[in-house]
Amino acid sequence: MAEIRKTPISGVLEIFPKVFEDQRGYFFESFRSDWLEQHGCKENWIQDNQSFSQKGTVRGLHFQRGDHAQAKLVRVIQGKVLDVVVDLRKGSETFGAHYSTILDTEQHNLLYVPTGFAHGFSVLEDAIFVYKCSNYYHKESEGGILWNDSHLGIDWMVDNPIISEKDAQWQKLQEFKETSEGGL
Repeated sequence: MAEIRKTPISGVLEIFPKVFEDQRGYFFESFRSDWLEQHGCKENWIQDNQSFSQKGTVRGLHFQRGDHAQAKLVRVIQGKVLDVVVDLRKGSETFGAHYSTILDTEQHNLLYVPTGFAHGFSVLEDAIFVYKCSNYYHKESEGGILWNDSHLGIDWMVDNPIISEKDAQWQKLQEFKETSEGGL
């Protein structure tokens, strides 16, 4: 059975599967729905995504609005990333707070991100990143928070980050709060 740890932000869970190793290599269950169900999370995973990113890349902070909001179950199958979530839930006691953790191929850990969060990661070693989504990507519902917004105070653990043009243009948290009626 996996070890499931609650994080300081309600609803965000970190999952550490039980890994069986021997002289041949290793084996582990990378996903079981009952891991999340025992914590009240009953997602219908309908889309899997995979990306490769080189060391120094920062992706995020992304979210989907309204009926297209997505819960995510994220992990790394090669390399190491700093995974980051920001609480954007309207009325949440932790609105604007972030949580970050290292996801890597040594721990084989996963992070469950409920709807209502912005998500991103920085690449500490070249990485293949995979994640399940509870809803399909919908371009018109896409949004983001500026990755280096000083009000968030996130240490991305990379120097001279590689950022997409789109990710460099997202709004700051305060702007999001004002234009989104206080949250997602």
